[in-house]
Amino acid sequence: MVARVSTVAFEGIEAKPVDVQAQIAPGKVLFNIVGLPDKAVAESRERVRSALVASGLALPAKRITVNLAPADMPKEGSHFDLPIALALMAAIGAIPADALEGFTVLGELGLDGSISPVAGVLPTAIAANQRGHGLICPYGSGSEAAWASRDIEIIAPRSLIQLANHFKGTQILSRPEAAIRGDGAPLPDLAEIKGQESARRVLEIAAAGGHYMLLLYLIKLSLAVSGI
Repeated sequence: MVARVSTVAFEGIEAKPVDVQAQIAPGKVLFNIVGLPDKAVAESRERVRSALVASGLALPAKRITVNLAPADMPKEGSHFDLPIALALMAAIGAIPADALEGFTVLGELGLDGSISPVAGVLPTAIAANQRGHGLICPYGSGSEAAWASRDIEIIAPRSLIQLANHFKGTQILSRPEAAIRGDGAPLPDLAEIKGQESARRVLEIAAAGGHYMLLLYLIKLSLAVSGI
């Protein structure tokens, strides 16, 4: 049996559809990810395995193959963690396979089974909506995804356990509301820089005029001012 979950790969800001296929078969114990994965995707094996164990699940001692199709498209980023984990959960019967049909999934997993926010949620939600899909994304990204459309179905769990309980009907997750991210920590201020008057003046002039700059020039200027 091959379990399938839909996700995306990014080309700039465009979200290209990717089919995550998971197969558990008899043979040498192995967990292999194919389909041009980068280092972050290849490392998802350990994050997924640990997250499943923390959620009370264990992968069988069999040959596990995860294919990211189309195989000729490079796959980059940690957002493949959640779709890979869900495909494996469906393959071992931990969640109903048909529960994932019609959803696009993305999210990074912690070793404790938590689901962390990732970049690119809004373009993914827009692409999912255009395909007639709902979206499964991290809780911290749900308010961003909700801007894509009022009609798109969004499930935004905090952890794998929450998501599994949602599919079982024991913990229903409400749809997140669109919201603007609050103010974060204050950004660095040029007023905090001591000395380097010439370099500061170049930065201020460029910012005021909306000009481009080469960092290399600023480094050379700073070195010259410092007498190095």
